[in-house]
Amino acid sequence: MIDLPIESDRLILRSFCSNDAEPLFNYLSKPEIYRYEPGEPITLHEAERLCSERSDGDSFIAVCLKEQNLLIGHLSFHRAEPAYVNTYELGYIYNPSYQHKGYCTEAVRTLVSNAMATGQIHRIEARCDVLNTASWRVLEKAGFIREGLMRKQIYFRSGDDGQPVWVDAYLYAVLAEDVI
Repeated sequence: MIDLPIESDRLILRSFCSNDAEPLFNYLSKPEIYRYEPGEPITLHEAERLCSERSDGDSFIAVCLKEQNLLIGHLSFHRAEPAYVNTYELGYIYNPSYQHKGYCTEAVRTLVSNAMATGQIHRIEARCDVLNTASWRVLEKAGFIREGLMRKQIYFRSGDDGQPVWVDAYLYAVLAEDVI
């Protein structure tokens, strides 16, 4: 769908490779990464497996600092169902050491402009926890429009009583006509 690698001023967006296991582990092993995300901290062995899986697929994009070719985060980007609507879903996770420096916004803008330039995508959506201010600010800086509040849309954890802890999420989207 999208030809990789893609370069921006400071970043390279590329496919995952085996050399990404340690830097992927460096952030996916941190408990704070999962505050707004599903899952739990991973081991180095699990990071190696993830890199192998991601290098064989096209749903995850490695985001690397251009000068060092160092993985600092990743984007998830895949076609939403039903496929005929030409809508894609976007997500992202970054190493906390590289957050609040504009890298995520730069990567999202770069991906969106390149994806929309293919002429094959009508809409890109993203969802984020309403409490994740940094995430929804990235989307707004990248040109996404907040379309709504989805009440108790998803849960990643259960409470002490075993019941789901539902969270509210904002729905954001950008259309091809907004970018071109």
